[in-house]
Amino acid sequence: MALVLLWPALAGAQLRIEIVDGVEGAMPIAVAPFAWDSQTPAPEVGVNEIISANLRRSGLFDPMDADQMIDRPTRPPEVRFGTWRMLRVDHLVIGRVSDGPDGWGHEIEYHLLDVHTGRILLSQALAVSPGDLRFGAHRVSDAVYEALIGTPGAFATRIAYVVVHELGEENEYFELVVADADGFNPQAVVRNTQPILSPAWSPDGSRLAYVSFATGRSNIIIQDLYTGQNRVISEARGINGAPAWSPDGEQLAVALSRGGSPDIWLIDAEGRRQPRQLTHHWSINTEPAFSPDGRYIYFTSDRAGRPQVYRMDASGENVTRITFEGRYNSRPSMADNDRYLAVVHSDGDNDFRIAIHDRETERLRVLSDGRLDESPSFAPNGSMILYAARHDGRGVLAAVSADGRIRQRLVTSEGDVREPAWSPIIR
Repeated sequence: MALVLLWPALAGAQLRIEIVDGVEGAMPIAVAPFAWDSQTPAPEVGVNEIISANLRRSGLFDPMDADQMIDRPTRPPEVRFGTWRMLRVDHLVIGRVSDGPDGWGHEIEYHLLDVHTGRILLSQALAVSPGDLRFGAHRVSDAVYEALIGTPGAFATRIAYVVVHELGEENEYFELVVADADGFNPQAVVRNTQPILSPAWSPDGSRLAYVSFATGRSNIIIQDLYTGQNRVISEARGINGAPAWSPDGEQLAVALSRGGSPDIWLIDAEGRRQPRQLTHHWSINTEPAFSPDGRYIYFTSDRAGRPQVYRMDASGENVTRITFEGRYNSRPSMADNDRYLAVVHSDGDNDFRIAIHDRETERLRVLSDGRLDESPSFAPNGSMILYAARHDGRGVLAAVSADGRIRQRLVTSEGDVREPAWSPIIR
């Protein structure tokens, strides 16, 4: 089911994705125009166009342009495989869109075929709610991606980010925006003249925790994306920052100073239990991130003199330093495979880049090439890392694959974009 925002729409500026680097020899594929068998008017952008755009921006596929297609089959018996082999296509996606049962919503029927063997690799029908046709196309894209790559796709996801707008000299206003992973359907969830920081998705994708300065000091707020309701969950004296959800969605790890240096605390998401302090150290301890199984919490600390990433049990015991390469490593983000850790990395040259730490090899590899890259967030399938960067003097979002070969830039026509967070897969 797609995420539905129930409060009045506050539209944000749409992100435009630019492919900076892709994989050489990307897989040739064709997504033929889907037949439109619905009584409702056809959308301006077809399902096949959305699927093609998704596969292209993954960097792993090279979809054929529709105007180069000699045939346009919509059912498997209509496919002439020799024609597609002549066009040097490895795989073909075909389908049709019809009205759903009783005319409610739509049904997307689709098929993935191997052009060389003539085999049908995937043949399914997907029911989507009214207005969810684009989300349905993302779900089809995920299925095609998984069938051919072997790992789940992440097209049917959303991203959250903060946009800062200038209102004249030294005046700004801030928007917390939620959009589809391809930049479409942006919705401003919160608007305020005071800073908004550190959005974090709940594991089920229904809520966002974030830091707000609307009262003049930092508070941590949970926003329900279905009902539009929000509530303050931490307003302690001093710093309230860096919320991170536990995998079960019942707790948040946060950074609280309570008048001293920040430490990592656990807060019950429903406020039923008292906050529990996990670190007890004179240094700065902040930016917690849970491991996928919830057993560990990674965090940033300068207890060795400079910011580095540490790990502790979720109980706060057995603190271990994780990063050693470079003079600065912070803002950990863990991939769902529990192997890769994305960080903000610097060798002390005032350049801050996104790097990935491989926990099996204990090696660190720099992935981005900016000077002020920050706020890494893994896609739920671990394939890409979303982060904030600078381009032409403005804040933009960027994405890089975990192997560093695929790079994208997400640019909006308005404001500085920062503080991205990639959602879980939304069912």
